[in-house]
Formats: sequence, C-alpha cells, structure tokens
Amino acid sequence: MNILIKSAKIFDNSNKDIHLKTKDILVKNGVISKIADAITPEQETKVISKKNLCISIGWLDTSVCFGEPGFEERETIANGLKTAAKGGFTDIILNTNTNPIPYTSSTLAYIKDKAKEEVTNLHPLGALTVNSETVDLAELYDMKNAGAVGFSDYKKATTNSNLLKIALQYAQNFNGLIYSFPLDTKIAGKGIVNEGEVSTSLGLKGIPALAEELQVARDLFILEYTGGKLHIPTISTAGSVKLIAEAKKKGLDISCSVALHNLLFTDEKLTEFDTTYKVLPPLRTNKDIEALISGVTDGTIDFVTTDHTPLDIEQKKVEFDNAAYGTIGLESSFGMLNTIFNTETTVQILTKGRERYGLQKPEIKEGAKACFTLFDEDTLHFFDKNTSISTAKNCMFFKEKLKGQVFGILNCDSLAIL
Repeated sequence: MNILIKSAKIFDNSNKDIHLKTKDILVKNGVISKIADAITPEQETKVISKKNLCISIGWLDTSVCFGEPGFEERETIANGLKTAAKGGFTDIILNTNTNPIPYTSSTLAYIKDKAKEEVTNLHPLGALTVNSETVDLAELYDMKNAGAVGFSDYKKATTNSNLLKIALQYAQNFNGLIYSFPLDTKIAGKGIVNEGEVSTSLGLKGIPALAEELQVARDLFILEYTGGKLHIPTISTAGSVKLIAEAKKKGLDISCSVALHNLLFTDEKLTEFDTTYKVLPPLRTNKDIEALISGVTDGTIDFVTTDHTPLDIEQKKVEFDNAAYGTIGLESSFGMLNTIFNTETTVQILTKGRERYGLQKPEIKEGAKACFTLFDEDTLHFFDKNTSISTAKNCMFFKEKLKGQVFGILNCDSLAIL
C-alpha cells in the first residue's frame, strides 16, 4: 500500500534538515520512499491531509498495564493497544500485573502472541521474582531470550537488599535491565496518600517522602557496589530527583521515570475523597512537582509515563481506604504534557527511551521503515468518558483541558485511528 502524508510539520531534532519544516512524505510498502516539499500522489495512493498536521517518530510509553491475561474485564491486550494507538503510541512497555504473572518464557510468549496483529508494538517486562513474591529470582535469562525488555515486580518493593544485589550482578551477563520500585514498606506502613497537611486534615494515613527516598538511596548504594543497569520507576519526590542526579554524576547506569499525574496534580485533589486520584506513588506537593518538572527538563528524569492502569468500577467506587491505586492516561498523555512543556519538548519526551530497552529507534529518512505519530499541536479540547475507547474509565484527566490532539499512528504499512 502507498501512503502519502501531505504538508506535515516534522518534529525530529536529530535531523536539522527537516526539523520543524513542512514536507510531504511518501510511504511505499511500509518504507519511506520520498521526502520532499511537494509530492504528487500516484494511482492507488492513500492521501493523508489534515489541517495543522504534525508528525514525529512514533511515541513510547514505558509503563503500561492492561488486564489480559487474567483480568480481561479491565482491558484486553487488543483494546489496550488500540487505546495506545489513539494516544499516539506506536510502542508500549507492558507491566507484569497480570494473572498469571509472567515469570516464565511461556507466559511472555502468550502475551506477545496476543499482540502480534496490532498496530502498536507491545514489549513485555518479565517478573523479577517468582510470582512477584520478591523471594526467589525468576528465569531472567530465559525471559530475556523470549523478548522481555526488563524485569520488574510491578509496584512491589524489593525489600531484600541481597536479592537486588544478586539480580544486578546476574543480569550483567546478558545486559538485563533491573527494576526496583521506590518504596520502603516499613516506613510507608499502612499509608495510602502523601503524608502532610492534607492527609492530616482528611484523617488519612500518610506515606512520607522518606519512604521513597530511603529506598532510592539504598538502591543506588547497591548499584554502585554491583554495577549493572537499574531503572527506578515513577519517582515522586524532590529528594529522589536529587539522589538520582548525584548518582548520574558518578556515572552509575541508572534511569528513572515519573508518572504524568505527578507532574500535574498535588494531594490537594484528595479533599473530596475522589478515589480517581488515589495512585501509587501518591500525589505529592507543589515543591515536589517543581523538582520533578526540573528533573525532566535537565534530563535527570529519563521518561515521563502515563503509568496507565485500567481498573474496574468495583475497584474504585468504594471507600477511599479500600480503593485500588491507579489511573488511565494513554489517550490524554500528549494533550496534558503539552500544557506543561512546549510541543518540541513534549515530542522529545514522548520519543525517548527505546535505547534503554534495546529497541531500535525509528528514523524519518528515505529508506527507513515508517513509524510515525501524527498530531495537531494547538487544538484545545476536553477529554471525557464518551471520547475514551478504553474499557476502564478510571481517569483523572476527564474534564481537563488538553492542548493538541493526536490523529493516529502509522507503523510500517498499518494505520490506526486516522
């Protein structure tokens, strides 16, 4: 199939010849055939022409949950990937909170097989420990060979320091990426929100910033001792940013991410006990938001993720203490990020990360495989339950004003949403 993209403003700061310039792009059989100021369409060519059309290489989200296998009522892999495509993502890293938990190569093979016909690429994480019980290391090498791009016990802290040490040492044999969720469970105790004035006034048990920062400090000490590759997902405090910045100055192989909602909202959102805003790590303070945004800007924080977590209504429409953690955000990610940063920076954030996971980075050049996200950078609009195609509706971005709109994705010879 031939596809001609007309008059698209290209965002690609790796290529100054085309960056922020408006070009036509011709794709033949999934490969970029020609980039020029104007291209006349041949016969049997699908023409994509939209007002204020922009284009970049495909976007990546490094922390996504669906439900399948085991929790298909939350979100199937097929519908989850369609939701990701609507948000502009050509690639997602899938977390390990499924049933069964993917701690063997066979479970990973099942997940990858379910995703093979979809336009968005799914790259699974494998569990770090058997059944994510944080006791015995899982079959890391076998899972790496089966396609695992990293190893994580999703939102479960590795309380055994020696286990993390052994994992980092062992994974160096095959360049494996080890995750460690930043939470000291003893300090956190039964806390469910940020510890501070809001938690005190609401009578909710708090999770102090110290619970995150102690774990980050411990992990970095272990990494300095062992070597290896460590990723700390979804940090949320100013202290964590400082610790990771210092570790990077030392040359440690450390990366980290922040959840989009932790860049936008504080714990003041909890005053009405709306469980939509119950997430882990919790919403923090304005001081933390300022440090996190600064960390994203200067590169201390490597990735901004939606931390997309679809949940049933029964898991959210309950008493605040009993509600599950999580929000969805794939469809609203670009529009919300674009309200914090300018569009050029937003696109840089959304296209980062493939090298960390051993994935090939797409290019916008003749002869390269086509992997594009197509979007408008300026349109202001609202996102709500009626426009969301996700099965789950636990989204804290409903009724928020978004800046910019995704038209869809083109991945090789396949189009989605346009």
